[in-house]
Amino acid sequence: MSCAACAHKIERGLAAVPGVKQVSVNFANRTAMLQCEDGVTPQVLARAVERLGYHAIVPRDGDDLRAVMVAAREAEGRDLKSRMIVGILLAAPVVAIAMTHGSVPFLHGAAADWIQAVLCTSTMAICGWPFMVRAWRQAKSGMTSMDTLVALGSGVAWLWSMLVLLVPSIANMVRDAGAADAHRTPIHFEAAASIVVLVTLGKWLEWRATRSASHAIESLVDLAPPRAVVLRDGIECEVGAAELTVGDLVLVRPGSRVPVDGTVESGRSSVDESMLTGEPMPVDKTPGDRVLGGTVNGAGALRMVATQVGGATVLAQVVRAVEDAQGSKAPIARLADRVSARFVPIVLAIALLAGTMWILLGPSEDRIGRALLAMVSTLIIACPCAMGLATPAAIMAGTAAAARRGILVKGGAALESLARVTTVVLDKTGTITEGRPRVSSVTAFAGVTEREVITVAASVERSSEHPLARAIVAAADERGILLKPATDVVAHPGQGVEGVVGGQRVLVGTPAWIAGVGLPFPESDDDASTIAVVAVDDRVLGAIQLRDAARAGSASAVASLRSLGIEPVMLTGDRESVALVIGREVGIDRVIAGVLPHDKARTIIELQDGGARVAMVGDGINDAPALAQAEVGIAMGCGAAIALEAADITLMRGDLAALPIAVRAARRTLRTIKQNLCWAFGYNAVMIPLAAGALWPWTGWMLPPMLASAAMALSSVSVVLNSLRLLRRSG
Repeated sequence: MSCAACAHKIERGLAAVPGVKQVSVNFANRTAMLQCEDGVTPQVLARAVERLGYHAIVPRDGDDLRAVMVAAREAEGRDLKSRMIVGILLAAPVVAIAMTHGSVPFLHGAAADWIQAVLCTSTMAICGWPFMVRAWRQAKSGMTSMDTLVALGSGVAWLWSMLVLLVPSIANMVRDAGAADAHRTPIHFEAAASIVVLVTLGKWLEWRATRSASHAIESLVDLAPPRAVVLRDGIECEVGAAELTVGDLVLVRPGSRVPVDGTVESGRSSVDESMLTGEPMPVDKTPGDRVLGGTVNGAGALRMVATQVGGATVLAQVVRAVEDAQGSKAPIARLADRVSARFVPIVLAIALLAGTMWILLGPSEDRIGRALLAMVSTLIIACPCAMGLATPAAIMAGTAAAARRGILVKGGAALESLARVTTVVLDKTGTITEGRPRVSSVTAFAGVTEREVITVAASVERSSEHPLARAIVAAADERGILLKPATDVVAHPGQGVEGVVGGQRVLVGTPAWIAGVGLPFPESDDDASTIAVVAVDDRVLGAIQLRDAARAGSASAVASLRSLGIEPVMLTGDRESVALVIGREVGIDRVIAGVLPHDKARTIIELQDGGARVAMVGDGINDAPALAQAEVGIAMGCGAAIALEAADITLMRGDLAALPIAVRAARRTLRTIKQNLCWAFGYNAVMIPLAAGALWPWTGWMLPPMLASAAMALSSVSVVLNSLRLLRRSG
């Protein structure tokens, strides 16, 4: 596929198949996404595609679809290259003979004319035949495309030239009318040969350029190692990674790639996750930590339990999401689709009008020749390849570049929406903050040290799974405190916990609960912290302040959003006093607090009603409705599965540092799409009149078909190369 008109025709052809509900064809990555009813087989769809002159791949059971597609793409490249090389060798003598204009005696005359005819016909058979076949099949279905223009342009030039050679009276009639040189046969074999060769060259260059974007997917796939070492019945053995099952014990040696997702059972190491999250620093892994397939183990050996294998791994989901995004269309692509769908019939009419005008109004000495020149050049120059490649080429490159930075974009529409965002709504817990409480400070009363307060509190809380209890125990571990055994531990939900440590009754709980048992605690002016009062027997030892601290990169991410002209807004169900403190820490002025989960989507609607284009960033189940309501939903990679499903974009790194990078990448992609479309529309607007002969009355110059073919090919390649610049840009 080589232009938006082709894609549109294939969409129409597939949509006509009974049972097909929805079709989207992306000719840049040569895929079609279909929504079908039960009973629609791949063979039926393949026949519908082949009726239009294109080849469809139907993998057999057990085939690796991606491998089949890569093999087909490489075979296409080899075929185009061989056709191009043979075509150049055949067409070069034809063009050379024509360019002498009879000035070289032995290249002038009947023998030279027939040499051109034989070489040109061979060139048409090798390079032009695929265009002819597709154009004919599409014509039978009442369709036109770029192939129609190429087939007509080259076919008219070849057919006219053959008629002149085979029917000498036609050549004599043209000479008698003064429409050709009296000593030269009015043939145009060089036009037909150069057209099909240069278009084939352009398709090969286009194939080379678009393959660069496809390599981004293949590089992700290659991250997963093909083999893995497992422990089965206590024996180490090497198996194919595809054979691993959930629950397998996998050994990951130092420096090797992790084959599947899993949980560390034993061993300690640091793992480089940059290929998935974009985070440059290795992450320490200890027993109980999660490791992802495709990441690189550091200096330590790990033994892990496989939890996700095959298509369920995070890497496989990333690859699938990027492929889906590259096969999707951005709303701005509809403009090119609408224009391209009507473009070919309009060009045919322009070419016919140009030829007619030259026959009626052209100079008497060369009317037919110039009419033929204008028609053929117009048909060739107008191929809307660049127009059709403008959007998908940029989306392919943009989504691949984002994936390299740990930003997973589900589609072109999400990329375009993110580029236009004016307001970013940030959930607090788990998005701006770490999502788990930490001990921020310890207050000890007279005669007691902070270490003693932490010791007795952590000794009682050790057996609890409450987040605050885990934070207190973690604080004791950080301080190297050895905990004491606790007995008779009783949890009081919503209030605290009590137990016996060293023969003393210990209470750890809210100020209200402690006051309720007769141990009053002075009120604190720290509204941003949760306070756990620690009491032993009949006296209060002190208090522990716990806070959900802001992530390290949140403040800089918010500042970057402001520099991009985007207003950050915090949306949380937490207390306003807590939210305001966090807002001040990270630089957010507008804070909306105390919002219930089901009201978050309503808050997004209110912002949209005020004229804002909203992106919502969240990580929890309660954020899913708001993520779906926003123009673009962005989920944190460490968040809940339902939030990831509802979001359009996922930040695999798990912090906000990637958010401004994503916005800049989206804006660059949209800017590239606009540049491509401006070039494509501008190219056709300028070149079609030139091809029709608009400059001849003033300059005496007309665009030769050979130059028209070269210009058409280069326009497509320039659009793809402009898009590939996105792959070289950093955040």
